[in-house]
Amino acid sequence: METEALAMAQEIDFSLVALFARASFIVQVVMIMLIVASFWSWSIIIRKFITFRAARAEAATFDRAFWSGEPLDELFDQIGPAPDGASQKIFAAGMLEWRRSHRSDGALITGAQARIDRSMDVAIAKETEHLNAGLPFLATVGSTAPFVGLFGTVWGIKVAFEEIAISQNTSLAVVAPGISEALLATGLGLLAAIPAVIFYNKLSADADRIASGYEAFADEFATILSRQLDA
Repeated sequence: METEALAMAQEIDFSLVALFARASFIVQVVMIMLIVASFWSWSIIIRKFITFRAARAEAATFDRAFWSGEPLDELFDQIGPAPDGASQKIFAAGMLEWRRSHRSDGALITGAQARIDRSMDVAIAKETEHLNAGLPFLATVGSTAPFVGLFGTVWGIKVAFEEIAISQNTSLAVVAPGISEALLATGLGLLAAIPAVIFYNKLSADADRIASGYEAFADEFATILSRQLDA
């Protein structure tokens, strides 16, 4: 009897496609959700690596131009009031407010330093928000995907036991397919969650480092303008 059951189990297709096709509707929905979440997570991860690499390159290029000794007014005229780069936008925000703070007679309006600082802080906040866009989704996938997969597994095992009760047969050929289909949901949940957690931590740290660089530049730029104000 056991030999016959084993022979029947060996004839069953246990490929991923076959396991998905045999799963119940609820389990299939769970699997599709996890697969979509995994692909979406990877698209965010790849896009963030490209974005962060470009941001670091842009910051390094602008930093060299800023400290090249070229007059700041000339540098601002070159990049314009609405540049594309993040560092340039922060610089432009400060310079734009600096120019707006001059009266027609050349004197500065009171509170210029505070307004310049706030203008650059707003620009930094916008760039930081752009850097962190998509990261909350990775955190959500990393924290919920295992539980979604577990729900699919629990539901699949429930269906498997119901089929066992209906068939009144506890042989391996009857039990194995249902359990395999159920466990596939947990596997997909882990497959989606593990990369999401790993890259969320890395990308969050990278975003913080880039944002810290923006804040350091803003502080240095504010110091330069403060010297001119005092002079």
